[in-house]
Amino acid sequence: MFFTQFLISFIVSSFTVIVIMLIKKMFKKQLSAKWQYNLWFLLLIALTLPFMPNGIFNFGNMFNLLGPNTSSRTGSFNNHVDNANIQNENWMRDFTISVNNTDFKFLNTILATVWIVGILVLFVFFINTWLKIRKVKHTTSRLKKEEILNLFDECKKSLNISKELVVGESPLITSPMIFGLFKTYVVLPINFDEWLSMKDVKYIFLHELNHYKHRDIAVNYLSLIFQIVYWFNPLVWLAFKTMRLDREIACDIAVLNSLEKQCYREYGHALINFLDKVPKTKSLALSHQLNGSKGEVKKRIERIASFSNETKWLRLKSIAIFIFVGTIVISQIPFISAMADDNNQYKFKDKRTVYEDLSQYFSTYKGSFVLYDLQANKYSIYNKNRSTLRVSPDSTYKIYIGLFGLEKNIIGANNSTMKWNGIHYPYSSWNADQNLGLAMKNSVNWYFQRLDKKISEEDIQSYLKDIEYGNQNLSGGPGQYWLESSLKISPVEQVKLLKTFYTNQLGFQEKNIQAVKNAIKLESKDSSLLSGKTGTGTVNNKDTNGWFIGYVEKKGNTYFFATNIQNKDNSTGIKAAEITLSILKDKDIY
Repeated sequence: MFFTQFLISFIVSSFTVIVIMLIKKMFKKQLSAKWQYNLWFLLLIALTLPFMPNGIFNFGNMFNLLGPNTSSRTGSFNNHVDNANIQNENWMRDFTISVNNTDFKFLNTILATVWIVGILVLFVFFINTWLKIRKVKHTTSRLKKEEILNLFDECKKSLNISKELVVGESPLITSPMIFGLFKTYVVLPINFDEWLSMKDVKYIFLHELNHYKHRDIAVNYLSLIFQIVYWFNPLVWLAFKTMRLDREIACDIAVLNSLEKQCYREYGHALINFLDKVPKTKSLALSHQLNGSKGEVKKRIERIASFSNETKWLRLKSIAIFIFVGTIVISQIPFISAMADDNNQYKFKDKRTVYEDLSQYFSTYKGSFVLYDLQANKYSIYNKNRSTLRVSPDSTYKIYIGLFGLEKNIIGANNSTMKWNGIHYPYSSWNADQNLGLAMKNSVNWYFQRLDKKISEEDIQSYLKDIEYGNQNLSGGPGQYWLESSLKISPVEQVKLLKTFYTNQLGFQEKNIQAVKNAIKLESKDSSLLSGKTGTGTVNNKDTNGWFIGYVEKKGNTYFFATNIQNKDNSTGIKAAEITLSILKDKDIY
């Protein structure tokens, strides 16, 4: 969901900017100019994290920060017992309760649209700046004076720069600048040699070449991209403005480190003299220019005036602070992973799996079918992606609520009757006392909700963890979390769990397993027994999620299956059962 991604991006970017700003202020004297600038590279890393694929960082269920929508649910009912073209429809009791969830899709669409529009607007400005830089490049004439070219080569040599760079002058600029990712230009104002001394030119060359040496041009492009993507966060804009100033200061200090002590004052005066003679010009975002605002220039001059060589101790302290802030940035990864990955895709790997095309059975439905052959120990799956997509289990979860209730002795294998709660439902079968078999057959919600609420949340959470039930998320609340709410499971997991349930590898009492097996028996045909449970998820009176899960016991073999279908409406458990029985019939299983 875009809103989640937007929220993650805003939180991570804001938190990282605030941390870096605070660290810079608190440890100002313990950080060299170079490392004050380097701290901003950690911001670039942090801004990348929300857009990294979720699978790169996997922290399992360590964090469960985002619960689902737990808005109010109503008692609107749907009864799906018609249009069932099946041999015996007595077991087709797919009663559902509609839940009313606020639909944030419209808000999500608006937010995404505004974000994209913002990016497009800023991208237009980006292109406009690029065109201005291109115009400067086309009006640049190469320098021809031997003396200045030799000075440029000397400056390159002193900085160990061997790549050929274009040095020239342009009538379109008033401040020296350097630009170009692949072919780099160092451009000065036209006729600069008439009002700048050779020393001034030397210091300008050293300043611009230090930008090149430290790859500031590429970093500038990268920071501009992030500024466009994060246009909605004013803290990011403030951060990149500060970063640009820190970059200029770091560049000034790098120049001073390459000069003799007696030249420090000359460099500062050269900068002041130049800025005094040149009017303030609007900066071009894709270039590095020598001048800046009065406030920025003042800070640069102050740092130049107070310059002293970086000591080993200062360097060690700077590195230690950098590592400390880096640790804080990296520590956000579990938080990002937890928010971005709501565990809605099960990671399934089994070499004994055949993927097949069964789309003809599903018509207009989005869905999946998973079959496991116990004897052959092989999976057959239709729709690989949706077979691992976790969705609400709805009434199929009643199999396990019943089992948990038996294990906690709330009901017994031979005494599972619960008194009717007195509420009148539109289904006559609900308005009576229920035992496990009847409640399962008639899918009586109040029976299983009462069971659910009688078991402590800690015990249910423990059971779900033990049987590895889907995302194990109970945040939707007692009696509600399995009804189009927080608990979600994929068709593959349904089949795997049915197999471990059937073979009793879950550690439950055998009598309780058998009691649930008896409760979900549906019908027999040609010495084959069909067992299972339907489920329908109805949201705002629309049937959006249909399930049929179960197994067929046949001639010394057992086949486990799970079918899930989804659509804007008419996705019912009955329809999922029809699709399932058609597939099983054509496979000569049932």
